[in-house]
Amino acid sequence: MKIEIKNLEKVFRTDSVLTVALNDVSLDIEDGSFVAIMGPSGCGKSTLLNILGLLDSPTKGSCRLDGVEVAHLKERQRTDYRRGRIGFIFQSFNLINELNVKENIMLPLGNLDLSRSEKERRVEEATKRMHISHRLRHYPLQLSGGQQQRVAIARAIVSNPGLILADEPTGNLDSSNGAEVMKILDELHRGGATIVMATHSLKDAAHADRIINLYDGQIVENLTDLMCCYRCLRH
Repeated sequence: MKIEIKNLEKVFRTDSVLTVALNDVSLDIEDGSFVAIMGPSGCGKSTLLNILGLLDSPTKGSCRLDGVEVAHLKERQRTDYRRGRIGFIFQSFNLINELNVKENIMLPLGNLDLSRSEKERRVEEATKRMHISHRLRHYPLQLSGGQQQRVAIARAIVSNPGLILADEPTGNLDSSNGAEVMKILDELHRGGATIVMATHSLKDAAHADRIINLYDGQIVENLTDLMCCYRCLRH
């Protein structure tokens, strides 16, 4: 999926306080790219991913996905557009504890025009790919962190989306499980998906084709601001 962002701004208003999370961000991402968004906490990484994933709308600016302007769609329109097109992987897994593994993975297929057998086939394919086929009847709280993240990735890819957004996908994992998750993202990238990942980890970012640095809601390009950005990451 090709992404074109122009002059994007996001302002949060709380009583009389205004917080500028994104400030005049412009960015093009080619179809099939793997892009890492880096920067310190509070720099706007998650806000940008939420807008790309149509979980939120910008205050102003343009966001085009495969040529379709999606920046200011109404909530129902955003839901309809992202269904089957966008997969989201969260740091905190965001699984529903009351649903078992199979039911969690099948959620994105709920409103797609697919037969029951096709939905079953896609779940089987995704769980085999994530090596969790033997956990289908288990519930999230019965799984390790690494297993929960595998379920979350299976859920993100089960609809064969053109865009996968990953927000700190290794942040709650040990180094071994984190390495496995990055290996999976590499495989998805080689399969043709566009991947945009927010991360604090230079090691994870090294897997990407391109690194975008954010600082105070803006893309950082000059060396002085970039070094300030990386000092904040180390602390």
